[in-house]
Amino acid sequence: MKSFRHGFFKLLAAGAVGLALAGCAPMVSRVPAQLELLAPAADAVLPVAVTVELTTGYSRTLAAQSRWRLVGRVPQGNVYRPMGSILTIEGRQMHEAYLVVRHDALVGFYLPAEAAFSPLNRLFNLPKGVFP
Repeated sequence: MKSFRHGFFKLLAAGAVGLALAGCAPMVSRVPAQLELLAPAADAVLPVAVTVELTTGYSRTLAAQSRWRLVGRVPQGNVYRPMGSILTIEGRQMHEAYLVVRHDALVGFYLPAEAAFSPLNRLFNLPKGVFP
């Protein structure tokens, strides 16, 4: 009986720790952003993979040869939607995300469902001239 109780309390403690850690994921920071639609241009093709560290501690890799379509602009930069895939960013919740690029650098993400901009802690340089 003592062994059963000991095992039960270990399982209970492990579950409590798991729940506590799951609740610790930070929220994705965001500010409202009005998307100004732009006429479509030729798709941008990312020639190399780029790994981006998110402010939440997670990371995302933008695949080599991934295609991105210019859909608009927010005050922070031009907004590119992925073609043939869905990009998400993660914190306490998952959010569909588009790239926000300014002067050949990824500055953050546009969250279309929330009409919001989510900044990065630092800029991530992208290959020059790929994202006009």
